Formats: sequence, structure tokens, C-alpha cells
Amino acid sequence: MPSDFQRKFSDQLQEGLRALAARRQHRTLTEISGVNLCSNDYLGLSQSAALRDAVVAAVENSSRVGSTGSRLLSGHASTWDDLENEFADFAGTEAALYFGSGYAANIGLLTSLAGRNDIIFSDALNHASLIDGIRLSGAQKHIYPHVDLNALESALRQEHAHRGRKLIVTETVFSMDGDVAPLPEILALADRYGAGVILDEAHATAVHGPGGRGTSANYRDTIIGHDANNGHDANNGHDANNSHDANNNNIVAVVHTCSKALASAGAFICGSAALRGHLINHARSFLFTTALPPYMAAQVSAALHLAQGMDAERAALQQNSRQLNAALRAQGWDTGKSSTQIIPIIVGGNEDALAAADFLQHEGFASRAIRPPTVLEGKARLRFSLTAAIAQTDLSRLAESLRLWRSSQQHPVAVGAAANS
Repeated sequence: MPSDFQRKFSDQLQEGLRALAARRQHRTLTEISGVNLCSNDYLGLSQSAALRDAVVAAVENSSRVGSTGSRLLSGHASTWDDLENEFADFAGTEAALYFGSGYAANIGLLTSLAGRNDIIFSDALNHASLIDGIRLSGAQKHIYPHVDLNALESALRQEHAHRGRKLIVTETVFSMDGDVAPLPEILALADRYGAGVILDEAHATAVHGPGGRGTSANYRDTIIGHDANNGHDANNGHDANNSHDANNNNIVAVVHTCSKALASAGAFICGSAALRGHLINHARSFLFTTALPPYMAAQVSAALHLAQGMDAERAALQQNSRQLNAALRAQGWDTGKSSTQIIPIIVGGNEDALAAADFLQHEGFASRAIRPPTVLEGKARLRFSLTAAIAQTDLSRLAESLRLWRSSQQHPVAVGAAANS
């Protein structure tokens, strides 16, 4: 027989679940089928035979299939140093440090760089991992309306005399809206008011920027080479005065995840060698986490090599995104300010979002309704996450299916794209 505590505890949990169901916010785990519109596998690498072969070879050649401990104890291997140097070259930074997930990277970064005497300026639509990292840091915070530069500048001006560290934190490609942060303007404000900038490139890694190096790559001078002191050549054939300055602007850290377009796991925090050393000594989500098995480094490395040669897939993905967005807007759907492979259809109510997703599932599309608290109240939506593997014929059929669903409804749904164009 359950104890009184267990009985009361179970009743409370069930009551909470019933409340979620009443608000149409209850979630369950189900395997998807059909044309996948939920995937972050933007380049289709999760189906790559070459990547699969690289993983098999890495497992076969690895001395162990478990890491056995944190990297500061028994979990380190030279393959991680090699991978971090390789990724730093890719990202155009002096150094990089690998974490087990993007969530762990953002938590570790923000809690180790900011404290109660510091101030963080955060976009209102930043990912939950950034929000949680800011909360856990104990720093003062200003949450500015989404990509509202006037509000950001007002907050920076208000805190201009603050003696603590000031950090602006933003995603580059926003995960729920598919729009892109105005980095030139944000960097200009950071320089003007003496703030550092932290960028989360999760949905841009291997997809946007030159060679898939992320949107921030447009604001770095060059890729860092290798020098004799730490395996990096500081000049690498370039003018030492201007080619390898890892601090050529106020970007102090860039987070790249491996679990999306790179079809692997984990994330890198990229920045200066000093930042890497600081994180190794202070980031709790690095210090107290068991390392991933060494063969995972080979998977990430193989994925990175493959992704850098996929310019055609990147171009096709962007073309498909533009065509679908245009088709949906022509029908009157509200796709917000999306300009990337992430295209939301903002329908407003939970019931409408669930009904639309259910209709699409019956039409052979794997689609999920995104509801509060993942998005704001009244902003329930379908979120189409396109990949290079989706055929244009399927995208045309998707647009037609949405047209049919809305025409079958007895009340108009989310006609307002023109206002957001």
C-alpha cells in the first residue's frame, strides 16, 4: 500500500496533468511518421552513409566505449583536444571547449561568466537554456522585447555607469520564429556601451554563414591558424597585425551545437584561449559532467568535414525555405518575420494549432503544435523545420494541405501575413 505521502504526491501530480489537459497543453511522447517537418537535421546528415561508416569505424577503433568519468578525472582523451582545435578553426576563434549538450554549454557559460554584480541584456525570445543560465547566474537582467534595438540601447544607456560586467545575450537564428538577430547593430551597441556579446548559433551552425560557419562568421576577421605554443600557428601566412585577433570585436563567446545540422551530440563554446581555461575551471556543467565516449569526437569531426562540403545542400535548403514561406504568405498565413529554414505558422489558439497539426498528420506530414509555455500565450503555432532532404513536391503538397484545412474551418485562422511582411 502506498504511504499517505505517496498518495497525496501522486494526486497532486495527476491534478497538474489534468489542468494541462484542460488548457490543451498536455504533452505526450509519440514517434513521428510521414514527411518530417519537426527535424533539426537541416542538411540530412543523420541519414548519411558516410557519417554512419565513420561512427562504426570510430567505435571499432576506440579503446573504450565509455568515457569512465569527467574530463578532469578519467574522461579526457587527446581526441577531444584535436576536435576542439579543429572546431575552433571552423568557428574562426582562438579556442573551443566541448560540452555534452547545448543546454549544458549555455548553463555553464552564463553561470561562470556572470554573477550578482553583473548585468545581462537578453532578448525576450531567447531559448530556455539561455533563460535558465541567466537565472542561475544570479546576475541582474534586462529582458528587452524581441530584436528591439531601441529598447536594448535604452537599457544599456541606463546601465552605462555600472561597474560590473555587462553582457548582451542573443540567439542568432531564433528557434521558434526563424528570424535572424541584427548582429551589426547589436555589436555596434555593445561597442558603444562597453558590453560583451554572447551568441547562440544553435540553428545556424553548418547552415548559415560562409561555409556554414554561422552568422557570426561574417564578423570575424579570419579563421585562426595554429601556433607553436598551443598547437596553433598564430600567423598562418597572414599579417600578424590583423589576421588572428580573436578579440577584434565584443563577441566574447559563440555557442555552436552539434545535435542539429551536424547530426551528432554536444556543443562547443568558442572564444579566446583564456575563456576556454576559465570554463574548464569554473563551468559547473563541464566540471561535474561525465564526458561523452571518445568515439563521439570522431563522429562530430566526420560530420563537420561532410557539412563543410555541402554548399549545394545549404543553397537548396534556403531556396526551399524562401519558396514555402512565399507560398504560405500568399495564402495569408502569418509566418512572422521568418527568413530561414524555420517557418512558423502562428495561428493563435491552442485548439487551432492542434487541429491543424492533426489534419497535416492525416495528410502524411509529421507536424507538431507548439503551445505555451514554449511560446507566448496567444502565439500557438505550427513550426516547420525544413531540411535539405524534403522534396519540393512535398512542400507544394504541404501548402495545398494547409489551404484545404483553413477552408474547412468555420472561422478564419491567422490571416495576417501581410502585416508582418
